[in-house]
Amino acid sequence: MSIIREHLCALYGEALGNATFEKLTSPPTPLLKTPASLHYGALRDSSFQERGEHARGVRRSACDAILITYGDQLHAADQPPLRTLAEFCDTHLRGVVDGIHLLPFYPYSSDDGFSVIDYKAVNPALGGWADVARVGKHFHLMFDGVINHISAQSEWFAAFLRDDPNYRDYFIVVEGDPDLSQVVRPRALPLLTEFTTPSGVKKVWTTFSADQIDLNYANPDVLLDIIDVLLFYVAQGAELIRLDAIAYLWKEIGTSCLHLPQAHRVIQLLRAILDEVAPQVLLITETNVPHQDNLSYFGDGHNEAQLIYNFALPPLTLHTFHTGNAAALTHWAAGLERPFGFRKPEGSVGIFFNFLASHDGIGLNPARGILRDDEITALVDRVVAHGGRVSYKRNPDGTASPYELNVNYFDALSDPNSAEPLSLQIDRFIAAHAIMLALSGVPGLYFHSLFGSRGWPEGVAQTGQNRTINRQKFDRAAVERELRDPSTRRHQAFNRLKHLLHIRSASSAFHPQSAQHVPALSDHVFAVVRASAEEHVLCLHNVTAQLQTIPLESQWQTATDLVTAQKAASRAVTLAPYQVRWLRSDRNDAP
Repeated sequence: MSIIREHLCALYGEALGNATFEKLTSPPTPLLKTPASLHYGALRDSSFQERGEHARGVRRSACDAILITYGDQLHAADQPPLRTLAEFCDTHLRGVVDGIHLLPFYPYSSDDGFSVIDYKAVNPALGGWADVARVGKHFHLMFDGVINHISAQSEWFAAFLRDDPNYRDYFIVVEGDPDLSQVVRPRALPLLTEFTTPSGVKKVWTTFSADQIDLNYANPDVLLDIIDVLLFYVAQGAELIRLDAIAYLWKEIGTSCLHLPQAHRVIQLLRAILDEVAPQVLLITETNVPHQDNLSYFGDGHNEAQLIYNFALPPLTLHTFHTGNAAALTHWAAGLERPFGFRKPEGSVGIFFNFLASHDGIGLNPARGILRDDEITALVDRVVAHGGRVSYKRNPDGTASPYELNVNYFDALSDPNSAEPLSLQIDRFIAAHAIMLALSGVPGLYFHSLFGSRGWPEGVAQTGQNRTINRQKFDRAAVERELRDPSTRRHQAFNRLKHLLHIRSASSAFHPQSAQHVPALSDHVFAVVRASAEEHVLCLHNVTAQLQTIPLESQWQTATDLVTAQKAASRAVTLAPYQVRWLRSDRNDAP
């Protein structure tokens, strides 16, 4: 517990840090706003430890794959959407994915859930906590900790607007006209929003929108309340907690207010608390920033997030298939062989959460410094030609630049208006996802990708929000009809991805932390070697619409293609357009 005290003193100074530690660890008093559940003694006796034997008595799979989905992704008559989702996942996804990331299912006022009104409630339009538990009955659960900001309609902010002294310092009020030009902005919206209170008009910090009010972590009571929220999520079954927009957490005028040391310190504090009272729970940071900055959220491998989103992967993979050239992806991926160098610190956990698509768009910032500016411009132009949208961020000099591509990944890869055969589009889509599945880490599959959706431009017209293009909701019966029809895009995409996921989970070579090597075999074929003590697999992915032939070194000349289950003996392998071949060496001495 000394490390927890140390983190608090680093954040708030010795006197206030020690006082905050006492609030956190001592039995509550009438002066303590945080609930009794924060008392460590109570926590040790709570249901946390009962769940600590790795929920449901099952060890975490070595090859987890996680579905990313909204709680109301599917609808059925006379049933809460969360219950519909639970039944659908039980029917179709047991043995396919191990975990489910339920995007924010709390009451909200905007941003499709990311402007939370009440952290501890389930949106009644989706169901209740019993329905969340039903989703988690056969799957590990990831909850969102949307803790950089809270809804303008929340009770916390309502109290602030009433000049309630208990909430006066819960939010960041900027007085005068300080220079805020260094503040990094993720969106081209005003940084400050004016609100009227009994004591006058106040300019309040709103990084993301006027409805998303940034919390003031310089006030330790805010941190204590947020710790209570996160522990409440653990009590409700969360085994992974996604820290949304965590890079923006700490504000200090005169700085960029991005990646500040205090933000890292808060993550370290949360990690230390969870390690103490709920060691089965993993933190995953959502930091849509350039790759090297993103890596910093692993900390030293022991003290920050166990997982980080691999944000550079989606734009680099898209660039690879747009150009038919894997050189940039190969060069970048070769640097991922170990996040901490060739050997990680003993006992450390640092796992990439690999994904191509999510509820958000394809971030461009993570590709900057890896791709040239003209290559990023080409990505933007191609996505727009495919019917996608572009979101912009505000730069310190007042200009705006592309920040995010809003498009369904299927459409990003294949023009919806193209006359290409569906079979070729499916092959391209599967090859892109096979790269993601082959890389070291835990794969995350957005519902729309796993089930082969295209974009929803009609939704953008309805909401005026670019991100809606990739957030369509469905009737469960309609989706299941398509899944039963082998001629449909959904059936083909889902069943081929399911096949790769089954292969992956059956092979120890694809353990999230097994060895990885990325050889540069060809500019037109992305290759990665995955190896455990028992198995060695050479994964080859043709990123072009042409045949490609790759000479094989001796250790791969007798191998079993895991994709086709066929044995082969050859000095070279030929890949059809967008073909995937995962070759397991039949030699015990393969590297």
